[in-house]
Amino acid sequence: MYVFKAQIMDEGAVGRALKRMSYEILEQNRGTENLVLVGIRRRGVPLARLIAANIARTEGVSVPVGELDITFYRDDITEHKSADPVVAETRIPCGITGRNVVLVDDVIYTGRTVRAAIDALFAHGRPAAVRLAVLIDRGHRELPIRADCIGKNVPTAKSEMIVVHVPPFDEDVCVQLHDSVPAGDTPRK
Repeated sequence: MYVFKAQIMDEGAVGRALKRMSYEILEQNRGTENLVLVGIRRRGVPLARLIAANIARTEGVSVPVGELDITFYRDDITEHKSADPVVAETRIPCGITGRNVVLVDDVIYTGRTVRAAIDALFAHGRPAAVRLAVLIDRGHRELPIRADCIGKNVPTAKSEMIVVHVPPFDEDVCVQLHDSVPAGDTPRK
């Protein structure tokens, strides 16, 4: 069980971080040519759309945005999932072979989600380059994976959890830190 510990970012801070990330993506790609944003389901998808909207306002170009389901590429599917995992459709609106793909996710932790996303992405083609943009980097990597574009670094304890709120999954936009409650303890209010 996890309980609220602190709010790390409010809506304004999230918006500013996504704006800065949009500019960084444009700089790293040297513009919008050949660029595709692919959000990792779930919360990476709306974040990718927000970044694409920022790029459209800045550059006047609509960058394709895709949705990537990594369910069957995870190495922990039997550990944390039911025997019948819910699989969502992967939707990528254009071919990715030869394109510069930016994977977008809400939080990077161990790196295992990103590894699964790269495997899933290569099932759809061979990009020229794959980069990673995350709103929050909380540390604790288990694989040699790093983000190219980070909204905020938030060092955490392994007992803590980062919770990103973003529509359509949540009513508000914010980033919160939650802490685990040891079994048998009463949650703090």
